[in-house]
Amino acid sequence: MGNKFWETKNLIDMNENEWESLCDKCGKCCVIKLEDFDTQQVHYTNVSCKLLCEKSASCKDYENRKSIVPDCIILSPDNLKDLKWMPETCAYKLLNEGKTLPYWHPLLCGNDKEIVNSGNSVKNRVTNENIIKIKNLPDYIFNW
Repeated sequence: MGNKFWETKNLIDMNENEWESLCDKCGKCCVIKLEDFDTQQVHYTNVSCKLLCEKSASCKDYENRKSIVPDCIILSPDNLKDLKWMPETCAYKLLNEGKTLPYWHPLLCGNDKEIVNSGNSVKNRVTNENIIKIKNLPDYIFNW
């Protein structure tokens, strides 16, 4: 695959297109997470943000997401290290830690199918938060 900019550039030096292309569109950062008050352990659920399309694992209104979902976090090189809840497979997190992209990442394999085949996508595996009662969220804890 042509220019492997992620191997030669720091995250902070990437242009907007390069930065956005690092997202593998797994959707894991857009699932509801629960934090244990006592241990601070983060538990992922299989319940998605109201803006995540369950069938594509893409945001339905990416450009306006922060105004629609005020607690949506806009990822940046500046806040990445503080977001301990980011998925272990996240390209941003991996590169920030000096690791390589997984074989199924679209920048390496050239398609969006491998992430689904590898089991690393929430596509068709989540329920929208608008359908779930908040008190039942612990019933939806899921190990991605």
